[in-house]
Amino acid sequence: MVYAESISKAAWVKLREPYVASWLEGIRMAFISVTRLRVRSFGYLPKFVWETMKAMRQAEHSPGFLGGKLLRNAKNAFWTLTAWTDEAAMNAYRTSGAHRGVMPKLLNWCDEAAVAHWIQESLELPSWQTAHQHMLTQGKPSKVSHPSPTQARNQIPEPHPSRIERALKPAQVPKAASV
Repeated sequence: MVYAESISKAAWVKLREPYVASWLEGIRMAFISVTRLRVRSFGYLPKFVWETMKAMRQAEHSPGFLGGKLLRNAKNAFWTLTAWTDEAAMNAYRTSGAHRGVMPKLLNWCDEAAVAHWIQESLELPSWQTAHQHMLTQGKPSKVSHPSPTQARNQIPEPHPSRIERALKPAQVPKAASV
């Protein structure tokens, strides 16, 4: 599987339809969003995975989505890393559809949750290690109803490579943000 951080912009364009090349020329930066959620009980895992799949599909079809990836770590910890044309595109996704519907459920399903956002001067997805560094320096804990001791101490464990990782690709050409 090829991930965005391992290929250049030119190579990415070759993988996609030719009309993407002209669109990418207008975008110079990406709004990056990283989240970490830990499902607190195995009993919630099937529902969580189902809702995650729906939210991933929604992201791939959302205007302004540039790409992303999902990582599952030990102890039911899930990381998402997404790139958007701008913050407004990410917020439109976050506050609609499947994502909006599952957010209230996460309060009970998860015992650890955090999010970080930043603007990056590249369209490449950052590495998981870079995402973790941003999470440590800029991340904010999200509210959960049953916080773990790790959440209570505001600690964010490092992501580890896993066999369970999925690349997310836009299903449509995102509309460029004004630069």
